[in-house]
Amino acid sequence: MPELEVRHLPADSAPEDIAARLAEDGAVVIDKLVDDASMDRLADELAPAMKASRTGPDEFSGHSTRRTGALIAHSQAARELVMNEKILATVGKVLGHATNFQLHLTQIIAIGPGGEAQPVHRDQWAFDFFPFPDGYEVQCNTIWAMTDFTEKNGATRVVPGSHRAGDGRRYELEDTVPATMQRGSVLLYTGSVYHGGGNNKSDATRCGVNITYNLAWLRQEENQYLSVPTEIARELPDDLLRVMGYARGAYALGYVGNLEDPLKALRGEHATVESTGLGTYEQAIERAEKMRAEPLGKSD
Repeated sequence: MPELEVRHLPADSAPEDIAARLAEDGAVVIDKLVDDASMDRLADELAPAMKASRTGPDEFSGHSTRRTGALIAHSQAARELVMNEKILATVGKVLGHATNFQLHLTQIIAIGPGGEAQPVHRDQWAFDFFPFPDGYEVQCNTIWAMTDFTEKNGATRVVPGSHRAGDGRRYELEDTVPATMQRGSVLLYTGSVYHGGGNNKSDATRCGVNITYNLAWLRQEENQYLSVPTEIARELPDDLLRVMGYARGAYALGYVGNLEDPLKALRGEHATVESTGLGTYEQAIERAEKMRAEPLGKSD
């Protein structure tokens, strides 16, 4: 296991270098990937939704933590974070063993003063605790710092290298290290790395934007089709809609009615899935055979 620290990379790092760090440590911070003005705009656009959010009902959600979802429906700035080119390119490398990936969830996690540390966990346990093969990543996640993340105010805590530790491990708070970062920075981590929100010992709320991506053949944690009303979705650009899930998840997943392309169906147009460019059945079989021949954990 590497030295216990969450390492940092500069904002101009190449996606392949970021993916390589994720393969090694399971987590990495990119410093100041967006500017303060972007975070100001995000905070302004989401202020009403955040104010209306309730604190969590249990220890895992956090009795002093407010979680605000459906960010795409409420914020143009959030849409820009979802579609950040460097992040999408990195996710494409981390999850490149599947046909494509999709948006898994969007939420603001605001840990209030006195908030207790979250139990250490793997995010991929959301899939009914299914024991995915070691080295087979199903998620690539981000937490963007809306405020500075410090050890005192509840920075996300990580066990670097634990993505290789196997399933069902138990870690305590003292096994973790804080992913400290400045506002506008982003923590990337895999669905297999053990982590948890920190305890907030400060007198201010720690806010982070949790945007995660998963393999498109798995169910989304946040249902984007209902979180973003149809009348809003129809006004969004095609590339964002495809990331949201308005695309096939593989050769035969996610079509509408009589083999129609979901994006075309949303817009009231008609096009069969053959026109979406994800290939034929024979190409899908060829891809599967290639995947079986490659070692797990290969990022591109």
